[in-house]
Amino acid sequence: MPRFEIDVDPCDHITTDAIGNPGQRVFYLQAYQDQRTMTILVEKAQVQSLAIGIEQFLSQINQQNPDLEEASGEFSEEHMRIHPPVDPLFRAGEIGLAYDKDRDRVVIFAKELLTEEEEPESAAQIRFWATRSQVRKLARWGVDVASRGRPVCSQCGQPMEPEGHFCPKKNGHLH
Repeated sequence: MPRFEIDVDPCDHITTDAIGNPGQRVFYLQAYQDQRTMTILVEKAQVQSLAIGIEQFLSQINQQNPDLEEASGEFSEEHMRIHPPVDPLFRAGEIGLAYDKDRDRVVIFAKELLTEEEEPESAAQIRFWATRSQVRKLARWGVDVASRGRPVCSQCGQPMEPEGHFCPKKNGHLH
């Protein structure tokens, strides 16, 4: 049985953001409902994968439901920033998407990352129920946030530090 299950239904707002300097940033997924703020820790790769997954998922929903109005992805950076308290409930291990056609809501669900000793059934879970426009804004903002990191080496594809980069493709020579 999960340690706890939370439904943020419906989300008044949902976003992702990072705090810290490039290379040392911590990423979060955060939603608001009334006076309640729910935050979980996520990895940069999870933000990127979620953004791509949301766009593909919304495309599938539109193909299956051609009468639906297109979801808006326009956002303001100020509105998409996370807000205190940044007190995460858990670190996400698994993130997925679902769609409730009757309510026209996308569900982003996350399960807690557990250690090897912990039972998988004990993972805490949270579900964020959001509009298609809310998740499209989340996806587009997430791409923007993730791309603000360290520059990537054109040779090996690895992030470069401000003081330089030892590139394996260049036999470790600093460039």
